[in-house]
Amino acid sequence: MQNIPSVDLRDFLSDEPKRKQKFVNEIGSAFEDIGFVALKGHFLNDQLVDELYGEIRNFFSLPLETKHSYEIPGIGGQRGYVSFGTEHAKGRKEGDLKEFWHFGQYVSEDSKYASEYPENVEVKELPRFNVVGKEAYQMLEKTGVYVLRALALHLGLDEFYFDNFAKDGNSILRPIHYPPITSEPANAIRAAAHGDINLITLLMGAQGKGLQVQTHEGEWIDAIAEPDELVINVGDMLSRHTNNKLKSTIHQVVNPPRELWGTSRYSIPFFMHPVSDMKLDCLENCIDEENPKKFEDITAGAYLYERLVDLGLIKK
Repeated sequence: MQNIPSVDLRDFLSDEPKRKQKFVNEIGSAFEDIGFVALKGHFLNDQLVDELYGEIRNFFSLPLETKHSYEIPGIGGQRGYVSFGTEHAKGRKEGDLKEFWHFGQYVSEDSKYASEYPENVEVKELPRFNVVGKEAYQMLEKTGVYVLRALALHLGLDEFYFDNFAKDGNSILRPIHYPPITSEPANAIRAAAHGDINLITLLMGAQGKGLQVQTHEGEWIDAIAEPDELVINVGDMLSRHTNNKLKSTIHQVVNPPRELWGTSRYSIPFFMHPVSDMKLDCLENCIDEENPKKFEDITAGAYLYERLVDLGLIKK
C-alpha cells in the first residue's frame, strides 16, 4: 500500500494544457499537504538503473581499506566515500547505520562555479562506476528541472524561474549502503528522523518498507514506491524560500525486523541544490497577514554550510 500520492511527469511533458495543469495541481497539493510524491515518467531507464545498482554493490563490496582510500579529508564529505557512522541527524550524537558515496556537479571549465566545487573522485578499481554515476546524475537532474518548473507554476512564478538556479547547482547523487545489522544497535537507526537540506530530493530505491514519512499530525507512514517510480520530497531550502507553503517533511529509514537484520539495503537519493549565491529569502507572494515571514534571509551556500556542521560532516 502506497501512502503517498503518485504523479506522472508525462502529464507535465505532454502538449495538452489540461494534462500539464493536472500535474501542476497534483504535485503542488501533495507538496503543500505532506511534502512527498511518487513520480512515474522520469528520465531514468531500466538498463541505467540496473547498471547503477550493480556498480554501487561492487563498490561497497570492496575491502574497507580500499573504500577508505577514497575518503577525502577537508571537503565535508562532498565527494567520494563517507564511512559508516560518520553522519548523524541534527541534534543526535549517534551516527546513522550507513556508508555512502557522493557524486557532485559536472561543470564546464569556464563556469563561474568550477573553482567552487571539489573534483569528482574516480574509482580506479571499477572502470564503469563513474561513467554510470555521471549518466544517472544527469538524468535525475533533468527530471528535477521539470519538477521545479511545475512547482514554479504552482507558486505563481514564471515556469523557468528555477532554471538558472538549478544550472550548475551544487547537487549531490548519494548512493547509500545500509549494511547488515550484526548486533543490537542501541539508539541508532539506519537514518534518524531528519529533513533534507536542499530544494528537492529525488530518491531511487524506496521499494519495500523502511522509508517513513511523518505527517503533519505526527503519524509515521510508510513511503513505498513502485519499481518504476522515484520518491520526490521537498527540502528545507525550498520550504524556506516558499515561507513553508511547500512543506519539508521529516522522514527516517528505520531498521528492518530482526529476521531481516542480515540483509543490506541500498538507496540512491539525488539532492537537488541550487547555486550557492541563490537567495533563499521568502518569496513575497508566499507572505501575507495569515502567513507572516517565518525565516531570516540567507543564501543557499551559507545555509548549506550551517547544516553540514549540524550533521557532523564539517568540524568547526
